[in-house]
Parts: sequence; structure tokens; C-alpha cells
Amino acid sequence: MTQDQNEPVGGERRVLSRRTVLTTVGAVSVAAVAVAARATDAAAAAANINPSAQRQTIKGYGAMVHAAWIGDLTAAQRTTAFSTGEGQLGFSLLRIPVNETQANWSLDLATARRAVELGVTVFASPWNPPASMTETFTRGNQTNARRLRASAYGAYAQHLNDFTTHMRNNGVNLYAISVQNEPDYAAEWTWWTAAEMTRFLRENAGSISTRVIAPESFQYIKSMSDPILNDSAALANVDIIGAHLYGTPYSNFPYPLFKQRGAGKELWMTEVYYPNSNTNSGDAWPEALDVGEHVHRAMVDAEFQAYVWWYLRRSYGPMREDGQVSKRGAMMAHFSRFVRPGYVRIDATANPASNVYVSAYRNGDTVVIVAINKNTSSVSQQFTLSGSNSSASVANWLTDASRTVARQGALTMSNGSLTVTLPARSVMTFVTSLTGTSTPTPTATPPITPTPTPTNPGGPGPRVAYTMNSWNSGFTASISITNTGSSTINGWTLAFTLPSGQSITSGWNATYSPSSGQVNATNVSYNGTLAPGATVGIGFQATHTGNTAEPTAFTLNGVPCTVV
Repeated sequence: MTQDQNEPVGGERRVLSRRTVLTTVGAVSVAAVAVAARATDAAAAAANINPSAQRQTIKGYGAMVHAAWIGDLTAAQRTTAFSTGEGQLGFSLLRIPVNETQANWSLDLATARRAVELGVTVFASPWNPPASMTETFTRGNQTNARRLRASAYGAYAQHLNDFTTHMRNNGVNLYAISVQNEPDYAAEWTWWTAAEMTRFLRENAGSISTRVIAPESFQYIKSMSDPILNDSAALANVDIIGAHLYGTPYSNFPYPLFKQRGAGKELWMTEVYYPNSNTNSGDAWPEALDVGEHVHRAMVDAEFQAYVWWYLRRSYGPMREDGQVSKRGAMMAHFSRFVRPGYVRIDATANPASNVYVSAYRNGDTVVIVAINKNTSSVSQQFTLSGSNSSASVANWLTDASRTVARQGALTMSNGSLTVTLPARSVMTFVTSLTGTSTPTPTATPPITPTPTPTNPGGPGPRVAYTMNSWNSGFTASISITNTGSSTINGWTLAFTLPSGQSITSGWNATYSPSSGQVNATNVSYNGTLAPGATVGIGFQATHTGNTAEPTAFTLNGVPCTVV
């Protein structure tokens, strides 16, 4: 992707024909939706949700900033983008560019640092290598096509490493770095063939000091990524199969070969805008509902773990130029504010009625349901939660023509069943509990929590499972905490000691202090209550200096835990 038309920065240009035409492929126009979405007040089939049937782990939702092209976010806009309160986007992923010139490497640093402070995962993509590493060639009718010289592959890997080091030295530990943005649609940047990409991964990517993303095909063209999946040496040196979805029809969203060969790898959608980039279209309604369906399809049909928009702040983006959340942004916020990193998508009836789309996610005891109604009339929709016989409060938020992620009155799920009227042309997010305990509410700032009482809540003591995923100089850790006692825990702190050389850089679902040595992980506002038998999931990202040992002992509120 490059600059769009009518940019405020001088000298920039954008030809929209490719994007505008391609995004109609496989999509349904607003007019067609209006015809197809007939009035339907009749009850839809039940949307059955199975918390035990787990699918992909969600890494997050986010967007791109590119200060060199459209200017940086303001401090207030950063807070709106990466915090989870009312009127905010709750983005947990940030994509930044790898500029070919080192002098420009800090242009996006202020936003990246603030994102890290708010627990956001940052990754980067290059458009071009340094000019000294490229050569021109003839590609079809393009006589000045650009590619990386084969003799410069090693130097280019070092260039990506140097950017990673620069960011790390300035307070931003990149989660991953891409080899190339859209190597198969590169008339304005650097071309790569699938064979060149596979060779680079096989021979050079192993020296890169963070996770590697490839190939970031502009249209999720499988012939770009199939060779990587079919080459064991190349696959060993890539961590994330990245793709863009410009004009990709929904029928091409599934990727059977990735399911067959991609064990241990991640699958991310790293760039899109949808359905178009028309000026001032971010608030167009009901067009914005197409974004909601697109996110749904990316999660359910494609089983992506990440969904990343193009420019974060743009007239057609999730944040308007005035810094307010647009209707398109609201579609993303219905996912991003509530489905946080580490949540797992669970089975749900994806299409219980014509033009109704449902997906569901779980983290410990918490279940999040996102329901999209593209019909022109309301729909009575029943949700059934298998394995739940309790009654639970259901927090819920609504976006329609007149409301934007507006909190509604609490509902009640009885014996695992809830029936809701989905307003015409709307999106709703529901947050509930499997066991009837209190449900989470998004929060933008660290909350004040009850002082934990260091007493055994009854029974054999809490249970902790610690899962570590490490790479060259970093790792992530996922921790599940289960209350095995007979009494509810109100407010908790999990204490453990990180081995020497390990240091936490960001975390989720808990506050961590200090970052190394003996660490205390304290609940946040929405997960401080642990009923008997309830489990909460937390986690963090950290660096290491070669020691990837795991903590050997944990205490919860001073009570020794059983480690499983």
C-alpha cells in the first residue's frame, strides 16, 4: 500500500483504480444488501456457542501509522487508538514502516513508544531496501521495476536487524518484522517473486533477531505463500504468514495448506481497507456494516489471528482526521475493545439467519459474542451457551445509525440462554461469564483493586499453568490461574520470580511490577473476582539473554500454587 489520493502532504499521489475495483470482488454492494436484507421480524435460528471447541488464539486488532506520509498521531489520538474505554478503539496491534533511510527510523517512534506503554504489540513492514541494495529490471511493460540484488540478501537481513535493534534501543521491542510489503503488487516499490522470497527466508531470515513475517501478498494470493509452506527450511525461518485482503473474495479466505503445514506458525491479516477509500467514507452508513462483516469473515472463515487496517487516522479509516472514532472504527472496536490478545475464538453458529453474523471468543471464564445484523429490520436472536447452566449478567454495546459502541442496559443469561432483539443494521457485542460471576468492562487506565488477603481460600490451593513461546531474544508467556478452593477470591496477586536475564516488556489482563526478578501480577478491574473453579488467563511479552527457563514456583495472595 502507498499514499492515497488527495493526500495533504505535498507531492504525494495515489491511483485508486486498483483498490476500488479489487475491493468489489467477492463483496456485496450496499445497494445489493438493501435488496437482499428483507424485513425480518421473525426469530432467527439459535446461535449455538460451544466454549469447549477452541479455534485460533487472537493476537489483536490494529492499524498502520506512517508519519512520513501523513503525519504522526497526536498524544490524544494515541490514547484514543490504544485504550479500551468508551469512545476509544482499543487497538492492541500497531504496524509501522521500515524506512529505507536510517535517518527516518525514528519518525514513528513517539507513537510506537506510547503504544508499548499501553500494552500494544508493535510490528514493522518495509516498502523498499536501501537503494544501494537494489537493481532495476524490466517486468512486463515496466522498464524501471525494482528488486533486491541477490548479492545483497545478507546485507538486507542486517538492515532489518539494524532497524529492530534501533527500535529496541529506543524502548520498542518489535514483535515481528516483515520481509516486504506487497511484493506481488510493487509497481511503486520493490518486487519479489515467490522463489526469491522463499530463498531469502531459507538462506538469510534465520539471522533476524525477532519474528519474521512473509509474504504479505496484496490479495492473499496463495501462490506467494504456498512455496514457503512447502519448503521446510524456509518455513523454519518464518514465524507469521502475513496477508492483505484487497479484493480477496470470501471464498478464498480459507487456507487448507496452512492448516496442513503451518503448525506452530501464526496467521495474520496485516493490511486492508474495506470496502473502499472514498473521501469521508469512514462514517458512511450502512456501508460501514460491510467492515463488520469483513472482520467477522477474517476471524471465522480465514481464521486469522490478527486484523490490521491501513492508515489508523484517515477520512476512510477507523479514526477520523479530527481524532474521533468513525463508524468503520466502531465496527473494529466491537471486536478490539473486548476480544483482547490471548482470547481464543470458539465455535458459534456463524450465520444463524440471512444477513446475521455471529462469532464468539473466550478467555478463562469470560465469553465475548459479536453479532452483526445487516437486515433492514430487527431480528430476534437466541444465543445458547453450551455447558453453562447458571444465570449470568450480560454487558452489551451497540452500534447502529445513531449510536456508536454505546453501552446498553445489562441483560441476563438464564441457564445458558439469552434472546436479544438485534436492531436493524446494527452490531452488538455481548460480554458474559460461564459461571455467573461478574463480567468484564473495558478500562483505559490501571484500576484500583482490593488489597489481596493472603489466606488460603479453601481446598488444596490455586493451580497455575505456565506456557512459554520463545525465539532468539524474546518470548511470550501465557498463564492460567484456577481457583481450586471453595470460596470466591476477590482481588488477587500472582507472585513469581523470573529467571536471570528475563525482563517483561508488555502484558495483558494484569499489571506487572517490577519487570524482572520477583514479579507481582495483579488483577485488573474486570477479572479480580475468581469464583470457585473459575480460571483467568493472563500473559506477557519479555526479552531474554539466552536463559529461557520457566519460573518454578508461584503464589496467589501468598498461597503456594500447584504448577501443572
